Amino acid sequence: MELSGRRVAVLVENYYQELEVWYPILRLREAGAEVTAVGSEAGAIYKSKLGYPVKAAAAVEDVSADDFDAVVAPGGWAPDYMRRKQAFADLIAQAVSGGKPVGAICHGVWLLCSANVLRGRRATCFHSIKDDVIHAGADYVDEQVVVDGPLVTSRIPDDLPAFCRALIAAVAARPAASGR
Repeated sequence: MELSGRRVAVLVENYYQELEVWYPILRLREAGAEVTAVGSEAGAIYKSKLGYPVKAAAAVEDVSADDFDAVVAPGGWAPDYMRRKQAFADLIAQAVSGGKPVGAICHGVWLLCSANVLRGRRATCFHSIKDDVIHAGADYVDEQVVVDGPLVTSRIPDDLPAFCRALIAAVAARPAASGR
């Protein structure tokens, strides 16, 4: 499998968008990656906007970008809660500074704003946070998926097939993380 031996963190918090957490988790697992749900608290159950649960296997303050080959930030209302905890932004900033792929879809791009990793890059997002992305220094484009360096961004759940293809390709193109 193309991602065998790779570890990916999918960030979780209450009110996440169901497809934007579960589609990448399942698609990445299907490609052979070990996927870890990372939330504010290890063992906590986080519910989606519709109540669908996901259990965090690790707390964001207990992990490092060195533990993973990539990080995924889903959308929904969860990113608004995640960005209130500096450890989420720090994890993303560490991953980007290490050249590791960071995927963000929909409102998940808010975390890239908070991590201060958008300046001088092209990115897309859900249209209602377009101004936030521009003010964070990105060149906003309205495309299904945008890859700029380690960043892979998309707009909406309909973009998930293209988003996951681009994310998997970005993870597969790099050597596996060695900090485990």
